[in-house]
Amino acid sequence: MTKTSDSPDTATLRTTTAPNVVIVAQDGRLAYEAILFAASLRHSDPDFKGRLLVAEPQPGDLWLDDPRLKPHIRETLEALGAEIVPFDCQQFGRHYPNGNKIEALLALPEGEPFLFFDTDTVITGKLSELPIPYDRPSASMKRENTWPTIELYGPGYTQTWKSLYDKFGLDFEASLDLSQPDEYWQRYMYFNAGWFFGPCPREFGRRFKDYAVAIHHDGPEEIVCQTLYPWLDQIALPLVISSFGGGRPGPELDGLDSDVSCHWRILPLAYARESDKAIEVIEAATAPNKIKKVLKEYDPMKRMIFQGRGQKVRALFDRDNLPKKEQAIRNTIKREGFWMR
Repeated sequence: MTKTSDSPDTATLRTTTAPNVVIVAQDGRLAYEAILFAASLRHSDPDFKGRLLVAEPQPGDLWLDDPRLKPHIRETLEALGAEIVPFDCQQFGRHYPNGNKIEALLALPEGEPFLFFDTDTVITGKLSELPIPYDRPSASMKRENTWPTIELYGPGYTQTWKSLYDKFGLDFEASLDLSQPDEYWQRYMYFNAGWFFGPCPREFGRRFKDYAVAIHHDGPEEIVCQTLYPWLDQIALPLVISSFGGGRPGPELDGLDSDVSCHWRILPLAYARESDKAIEVIEAATAPNKIKKVLKEYDPMKRMIFQGRGQKVRALFDRDNLPKKEQAIRNTIKREGFWMR
């Protein structure tokens, strides 16, 4: 494979204010998160002209139960302007739900720019005003040092990541952030897969799937002792992005990790640490009775959003002086009896 540069000529890049926004939803928790996502998009960016595609896994050997959305969930999503796109799981399914985002890409419109979000996200600003360079793929930098785990006598960051770039014929040196010191984790390109984008979902998805499967079944010796799950999608993602000539997002995309979208993850944590704007959007977007009626079926949303438990959690924390470790936030919420997910 041809090695790629991390700094292509930005004048040649394709942008659009009307991409295909993609989330994955199935029966259960993700169904209600999808409604919240769709409602927040319409609330925060009513002029958005793109398509909202909700990828829905279909029944098959990789599922124990039917993963399809209930009819009234589908109706609610469609009333919010979403289009349901069915896809088949051939590799991941229930064994690795994070892999659904990979296989979902293969069912999306070929050759059309896409912007994928994890379903536990709310849109808090004008998504349509972001100049997203779809021909130069990128992903969220709102990540932590989750992979690889460096052992005292094992391979370091350089050796570990370079072995993966070498496996797929990619330019490892071009992926480095040379402003960071050697063997410091932020020197190496690593993303949160909570959002990412590219020019063609099917090409991106095929390569994403090929890389993930190859890492799992035939990884280099340097990662033999590494835990691959649940991080497999985030291990493969920077490699896929590099292969398409992409890299870290520029400052024009900072809003995707701050004031345009919020990856809230778990509602008690959202109320504890996310911005006032994000919480305001969550509560305003879910206020219409038709939406509220459906979301009340999901107990965490019923209690946290509609019965005020979230505001009680919020009162426990100073957003300007939060504990450095997430576990400390969780422990405080649990101690007060407000934890749920």
